[in-house]
Amino acid sequence: MRTETNINEQEAAKQREIMERLKVRLAKKSEELGRPLTYCSVCFGCQMNAKDSEKLEGILETIGYVRTESEEADFLIMNTCTVRENANLRVYGRLGQLKKLKKKNPEMMIALCGCMMQESLVVEKIKQSYRHVDIIFGTHNVFKLAELIENKLDSKGMVIDIWEGTTEIVEDLPSDRKYDFKCGVNIMFGCNNFCSYCIVPYVRGRERSRKPEDIIDEIEKLVSDGVVEVMLLGQNVNSYGKTLDEPISFAELLKRVEQIEGLKRIRFMTSHPKDLSDELLEVMANSTKICKHLHLPMQSGSTKILSDMNRRYTKEDYLALVDKIKTAIPDISLTTDIIVGFPTETEEDFLDTLDVVRKVRFDSAFTFIYSKRTGTPAATMEFASTEEEIKERFNRLLHEVQEIAKETCSKDEGKTMEVLVEGLDEQDESLLTGRLSNNLLVHFPGDVSLIGTFQNVKLSEAKGFYYIGELV
Repeated sequence: MRTETNINEQEAAKQREIMERLKVRLAKKSEELGRPLTYCSVCFGCQMNAKDSEKLEGILETIGYVRTESEEADFLIMNTCTVRENANLRVYGRLGQLKKLKKKNPEMMIALCGCMMQESLVVEKIKQSYRHVDIIFGTHNVFKLAELIENKLDSKGMVIDIWEGTTEIVEDLPSDRKYDFKCGVNIMFGCNNFCSYCIVPYVRGRERSRKPEDIIDEIEKLVSDGVVEVMLLGQNVNSYGKTLDEPISFAELLKRVEQIEGLKRIRFMTSHPKDLSDELLEVMANSTKICKHLHLPMQSGSTKILSDMNRRYTKEDYLALVDKIKTAIPDISLTTDIIVGFPTETEEDFLDTLDVVRKVRFDSAFTFIYSKRTGTPAATMEFASTEEEIKERFNRLLHEVQEIAKETCSKDEGKTMEVLVEGLDEQDESLLTGRLSNNLLVHFPGDVSLIGTFQNVKLSEAKGFYYIGELV
């Protein structure tokens, strides 16, 4: 009997064979042109998408494409997001511009993938209005990119391969990491929560966890290749392991990851408040490697709105959980997500959100105005507030979050703390940029040879959401 592991290994082997064929085929094309074939990769959305793009780029480079930042490439791939309507509009806008480039270079290939492609109405619109697109696939079959390219080279029409769902987890394929010293690692895929405003469970599918031994094996290989920090990725990491034949908890997985020799830092996201266990807090509190940062999306401070959102906790539950977290890990940095203008939200509901923000005092918060997503329960709800009222609330919330963050993020001013040096400061190349365990950035003078290393840095001056520092 073939096991799921065997099936996935066979699929990975099949894809590697296709890559070898394409490598030969594309090398001949490159020789004819007298130049390398180029690719441009554009990624929208979350860290799960960013990780998928690393896999896509790894495949493209394996078969012979060379990266370029110019969209006038031989192969352009857009990894799309559909969490907010504006993300869809941005993709349509780009596709309109790409039509001109395709006319200049008819052999150019354009591929679309990601969450947006899991929506049937989107695919139909592209088929009707953007015939210059060559390849369309979704979130479940990223590993098939080489096969889809080969199919396109052997046919004239648009290649469309959308899966409604999958149990397959094919990970043993090339990946082009953005950083040599840190990396995201998928521990699970999909989501079972069905928050009423969220399209993710419909486009990413139901939860499925990777086996812990596969995760450990991947991280060990990364560490042997120079990685010192990993980010464990999942839509809701707190529910990791529930779908496995031999279930284990996320806390237990963290304990196993911490035992990997040479790994210095462990991060993870995202955590759903309803699933955050005492066991997880105990592991975090006792760990020397798990970073002192927890992203805990609140979404709203109103119990009524939380119920309408199908979040399955109350305002009081959230506040009690925060108290428990801060008691267990006093130096924890807490960040969150907040939605303003959910259809049923009133001024009274919004004041509850402000109340929680003031009581918790988040280090930072990602704040959003509600975006209607067709196909979700919230999309059919009537609005209790006007657009003007929602915008005014959003500005009030943003001001409150920023003022609190300036105070909370300055508490370590004057201290010397360990920083993982990540690169040059984008605004000032005379400075390096590093990240503290609590996820805050520090900018300080230093040599590029320090990138990828841990350094002790004195946090000389707090600047709100970052520090200016100096090497010690």
